[in-house]
Amino acid sequence: MLRKALGDAVTVDEILASNPAARAKLPRVQAAELGLVWTPARLREFLVTVGDHRLSAFFRLAAYAGARRGELLNLRWSDVDLDVPQIRITGTTAVIDGRRVEGTTKGGRSRVVSIDGETAGFLRRHREQQRADRDKVGDGWKGADGYVFTTGWGEPAYPDTVSALMPKLISAHNSARPDSPLPHARLHDLRHVHATTLLLAGVPVHVVAARLGHADPAITLRVYAHVIHEQAATAADVFAKAIEEPT
Repeated sequence: MLRKALGDAVTVDEILASNPAARAKLPRVQAAELGLVWTPARLREFLVTVGDHRLSAFFRLAAYAGARRGELLNLRWSDVDLDVPQIRITGTTAVIDGRRVEGTTKGGRSRVVSIDGETAGFLRRHREQQRADRDKVGDGWKGADGYVFTTGWGEPAYPDTVSALMPKLISAHNSARPDSPLPHARLHDLRHVHATTLLLAGVPVHVVAARLGHADPAITLRVYAHVIHEQAATAADVFAKAIEEPT
């Protein structure tokens, strides 16, 4: 920002003869590693707990598609193909000054994310429940835009609503299962569970990056460096095993 401002002082306002920051280099910043994320077993426990909740399909899709909160709340049924099955991420939703607003995705591009058959089944049941809610509300239904995740009267769900719901559901699980409590987690951590699980399973980084909506796989490498390092530690054994095994 400083270099740009001083550059304008040279070329626009002509109050400096040269830009003293022109040859300055950005300092290297060490990216903070992610904290502990849930294991697949922990995720399964959580999804069982939320199974009866009206928005259970939202949490299922957040974990199984790895999409951002705003991307899922922007999702319309026209973006969902349950036969393939897949979803198309075309935009995002946020709250600014208390108002729900929509815009492009973080990377500015749409993407298609495949989903498994069981998750597609969750979405089918969610759609049936939404239709039942619409029939119950009747003329008061406010879901004209076809959002996938809505309130009980059809308005699109707010980002803060689903984020605040996450700790409440974890608390409910821990009260019901004090012998197996879930560690604290944010809604965004479901996205991290998705990415970490895929990388540890050996899914190529560029494939994971495409699912997450990262513009460059280098972003994925940077964010999940600790996972990549774990894989690198076993690479020698994987190679040796592949060579030594008879064809």
